[in-house]
Amino acid sequence: MVCYIIPLIATVIGFIGRKVFHKEDAHSFWLNIMLFGGAFFGAIDHFWHGELFLISTNWVMDLALGGVITGGIAASWGVIIFKPKITESIHHLGYILGISKK
Repeated sequence: MVCYIIPLIATVIGFIGRKVFHKEDAHSFWLNIMLFGGAFFGAIDHFWHGELFLISTNWVMDLALGGVITGGIAASWGVIIFKPKITESIHHLGYILGISKK
């Protein structure tokens, strides 16, 4: 029932890291926004079902679910960020190999 804690912790760590290392780029900003959105959605879902602060007997699985949610958010962010670079590299490789034209 506390699966939203892990994305929330990741959001706080990301926010603090951005401030400490003065990394104010758009990529880390959007990762923080996506992580916060995941945590916020989880909190709203648990609030809606009346189990916001309940800790189940299987809290380890709840935390594991939070880790999976956080990993899914980070993977989605990575695809969004790196897809243009990967696509460009594949097109360039095709041009070098003579498979495609520019």
